[in-house]
Amino acid sequence: MIQKSQAQDRANLNKYRNDNALLQPLDSGQKRIVFMGDSITEFWSEQYPEFFAGKHYVNRGISGQTTPQMLIRFRADVINLNPSLVVILAGVNDIAGNTGPSTLEMITNNIFSMVELAKANQIKVILCSVLPASDFPWKKGMQPAEKIMALNTKLKEYALANEINYLDYFSAMVDEKKGLKSIYSNDGVHPNMLGYEVMSSLAESAILKKLN
Repeated sequence: MIQKSQAQDRANLNKYRNDNALLQPLDSGQKRIVFMGDSITEFWSEQYPEFFAGKHYVNRGISGQTTPQMLIRFRADVINLNPSLVVILAGVNDIAGNTGPSTLEMITNNIFSMVELAKANQIKVILCSVLPASDFPWKKGMQPAEKIMALNTKLKEYALANEINYLDYFSAMVDEKKGLKSIYSNDGVHPNMLGYEVMSSLAESAILKKLN
């Protein structure tokens, strides 16, 4: 049974409230990077913790979340942490309909709003493609592949038009059926260790390029 307090916290602002409060200010010259996303981001720290170890990387992924939920918590979980850079990976759960039906325009509006909030607060942005998926194990038969490709096209166009770094996980991980390569995932959606190795290499290169 869902408690009333949990039901009211639809964006799950409580998840990282204590962790955010405990984050210490960085020394001069140090740069914090926040990863904003859903389960693909959240599980990254569990499946491939080496990527985050010893760095000022802050994981703020929450499993199951859609872009409107991320937008609500963007100030608390990103802006208020004073990062130099945010890496945004979002949209697949909207396509799955986790919080109700979403059009492509609704998804991109939320993502673009997060980007604009970051830029307004002098936070650099890396905008990520959604990972490929030919089906969702928790919601079968939705045929998400073409929708993901259409979303990624819009994200790439926006990034190019607004001089934002676009991080293309999709091209590196897609199979011939427009799904996630089986060597990179155990369920067709979430990366395994090998999948996160690929993502980590691409993300590290993009971060270094953006901050240098």
